[in-house]
Amino acid sequence: MTKNPIIVVVAALVFSSGALGASKRPRQAPAANDQKKGQKSGAAKGQKAPATAAPRHDLSGTWEPANGPSEGIQPDGVKAMPNDGKPEHQLPYTPYGLQAYKSHHALFGPEENLPEFNNDPRDKCEPLGFPRMDFYNLRETQILQNEYKVAILYEYGTAWRVIWTDGRPLPKLVDGGVQIGNEVKEPRYYGYSVGKWADDTTLVVETTGMMGEDRVWLDTAGRPISDQVHVEERIRRVDRDHLEWTVTINDPKMYTKPWVAMDKFPMKLEDPHRDVMEQYCSPTEMENYNKVFAHPASAPAGQAPAR
Repeated sequence: MTKNPIIVVVAALVFSSGALGASKRPRQAPAANDQKKGQKSGAAKGQKAPATAAPRHDLSGTWEPANGPSEGIQPDGVKAMPNDGKPEHQLPYTPYGLQAYKSHHALFGPEENLPEFNNDPRDKCEPLGFPRMDFYNLRETQILQNEYKVAILYEYGTAWRVIWTDGRPLPKLVDGGVQIGNEVKEPRYYGYSVGKWADDTTLVVETTGMMGEDRVWLDTAGRPISDQVHVEERIRRVDRDHLEWTVTINDPKMYTKPWVAMDKFPMKLEDPHRDVMEQYCSPTEMENYNKVFAHPASAPAGQAPAR
């Protein structure tokens, strides 16, 4: 039996946007005459067509992991640094960061716990928060944009983020939240994000102002983040049908230096008419899961589970 908690797929979610323009139309099979022309031109049988260039300053579309949906689950922790016990994947914890990590009892990793003793906020159906949304069930992901902002719509939890591209500065961290102009605003589960185009195809996103370690985890393996974390994402559209997603964590409270959590994670473009399904964490279903599976699986051998 798997130790993963039940994720309930509830209904279909339909989005439309003017940002999904003509360049995102589904590809059609070539007409017979076109096929003949290709044969006459001497195109090699089975040869791949050249990639279409990426549109300028445009990430819009529905994207999924290029190597299959399971790549986005990341059960052992962030993709580039899984919590697998290998020395090269050991994170540069501060003393406080190591203490916070040891207080997290994850279902996965070298110190994995039985379901009954797991204290992941996700299993209470708390919001995942950011940057964990990039590291948990990153499957079909929709990106919509206009001249002022980019919106990323995640499949899990029907959560979304807004990345402002209108030139505003990144909010400054202050006690109790972030300062925007003369106003101090509260921390958010998904923080405050601003983005700038580094070139024609690469959006660099900075995010800060997230919840602290008592509310969110970094990943399923129990790594921590704090309210001091600064996250940089580089989302590069390689060509029309592919993009790469890189995420760097800089959290001086938890880690002694910045480190890369996702390194050019490949995504591929889907048909723009695809209907993306919702994934919800349902408190009712979690209660049933704990009763039917988690409690019995965690009871000592020969002992009836507590009720």
